[in-house]
Amino acid sequence: MQTNPYLTFDGRCREAFEYYAKVLGGEIEGMFTHGESPMAAQTPAPWRSKVMHAQLSLRGGTVLMGSDAPPERYERPNGFSVAVHVDSAAEAQRVFDALADGGRVEMPLQETFWAHRFGLLTDRFGIPWMVNYGRES
Repeated sequence: MQTNPYLTFDGRCREAFEYYAKVLGGEIEGMFTHGESPMAAQTPAPWRSKVMHAQLSLRGGTVLMGSDAPPERYERPNGFSVAVHVDSAAEAQRVFDALADGGRVEMPLQETFWAHRFGLLTDRFGIPWMVNYGRES
């Protein structure tokens, strides 16, 4: 069994996934719009360019999926965070700074009793993140 986050956006899924691919070093495996679907003719013209489904593959077999939610169905993400675990303090700082750019820092990246570096933020797309560089057990 595999689980993975499925993120919804307010019309900025393409922009977010292209940014995440750059920041996290992943590859977009697929990005399909409503205009490319069998329902394209029934889709309002402005919505045809919006993302129906996107998939981003990251190192270690992690997958992020997402889509744009119609305005009447979009809800701001709440009650979860996407956790990123990195291999060095420098990588933690790089990822944290990139995701925080244009977003909101909830807890600055810092040393904690469980991690060399840990921080919380909400990115410019409204997605909450935890960045962690843990301690060896």
